[in-house]
Amino acid sequence: MSLFLDPKKTLETCREEDCAGCEVASDLVCHFRLRDFALFLCLALPALILAAIGIYRQGLGYAAVWLVLVIGYFGGLEIRVMCSHCPHYAEPGRSLKCWANNGAPKPWAFRPGPMSRLEKALFFAGLAVVYGYPFVFLALGSSWGLGLAYVVAVVGFFLSLRTGFCGRCMNFACPLNRVAGPRREAFFRKNPRMAEAWRASIDT
Repeated sequence: MSLFLDPKKTLETCREEDCAGCEVASDLVCHFRLRDFALFLCLALPALILAAIGIYRQGLGYAAVWLVLVIGYFGGLEIRVMCSHCPHYAEPGRSLKCWANNGAPKPWAFRPGPMSRLEKALFFAGLAVVYGYPFVFLALGSSWGLGLAYVVAVVGFFLSLRTGFCGRCMNFACPLNRVAGPRREAFFRKNPRMAEAWRASIDT
């Protein structure tokens, strides 16, 4: 079984028969490759590793709690409130095949359309807990050098997301998405199910 979607096959939400000559493909990434996933991990892991070191120095139990929080958020809450809105979530199979949460389970139904206010609040609250929790233990341990490195890694990660990934991502529901209106409309023209869901959300 492939780790990623077949690049020669259109998305389940797309009305086209193939991807040949698709003008959307030059602006958005519908099919991810191993290098996309590897780049994401290289950007995301430094902050998580530094956080784990800082917390572990204060006690294994604290590190275990943080690990549960990380898995619960990225493997559960984020999937429910954000990923389930993404066209990739509509693909066959029980797990995601994308550049960020590759392999994560899909226990909920696909829900095209934007996130609700509650979902956005939970999304950001979860991020705050996951990335804020380590600060407490870095401060308690007076690990100022490690703390500075952690801050740089976290800021670098999110800036890299914004500049390198979020401007090409087709999950328009995500609060971090930076795809402009015209490019969204081009995608919606080829993905009518997504377009209908977004229009319905505006009308209600």
